[in-house]
Amino acid sequence: MTLRGRIVLVTGGAKRLGRALALGMARRGAHVIITYRTSAPEARRVVAELTRLGSRALAVRADLSRAADVRALMDRIRRRYDRLDVLINSAANFERSPFRRLTERHWDAALDTNLKGSFLCALYGSRLMRRGKMLNIADWAGVRPYRGYLPYCVSKAGVIGLTKALAKELAPRVQVVAIAPGPILPPERMTPAERRRVVRRVPLRRWGSPDDIVATALFLIEGTDFMTGSVVFVDGGQLIA
Repeated sequence: MTLRGRIVLVTGGAKRLGRALALGMARRGAHVIITYRTSAPEARRVVAELTRLGSRALAVRADLSRAADVRALMDRIRRRYDRLDVLINSAANFERSPFRRLTERHWDAALDTNLKGSFLCALYGSRLMRRGKMLNIADWAGVRPYRGYLPYCVSKAGVIGLTKALAKELAPRVQVVAIAPGPILPPERMTPAERRRVVRRVPLRRWGSPDDIVATALFLIEGTDFMTGSVVFVDGGQLIA
């Protein structure tokens, strides 16, 4: 699939990795829709950037854990573009929740946004796809969880399972693949010392870049049409460390 002229939805596209993915799609000629929940100023700036790249861009405020919001989002896409070619489920939260202080709220916040939101977007978004690609942003910690982030790790393990199940349900019309990043963007509150400790655990001895994820997404969309149900780890070797 070539991206020029395609309709691409990037959830959580106002900030961080979602923003990088949205801009990467637009640079290849796609028309990009982004979603946001609380980041309205950032979303407006991203839409302006996408428009300068020639994209018929749109930002939609939505709580992706609510089916009504996701149905309304897909209805706007149908009315404006008449179809959806690529869905990138990037919206996520990453909240530290030490086990001793873990609550139902932590669990719901992670599972609702990271897993339920991806499911709802896949469910309703696939109905707009004649043939298409679906990319779910998982995490290497969905396979090797780490301490202090139990709901997050479980949610990303769920994204991996969701990817494989969707690949069976939607084949051959829609190909579904997960990208599992490792250390790409440090959490905003991470100290320099903590960042250095992460690097020491990575075989390639450095942090990755959002560009590494964008390049992987472009390969999965444009570079091959013979992958579905796969999980692609982009982690500097962290999974094997």
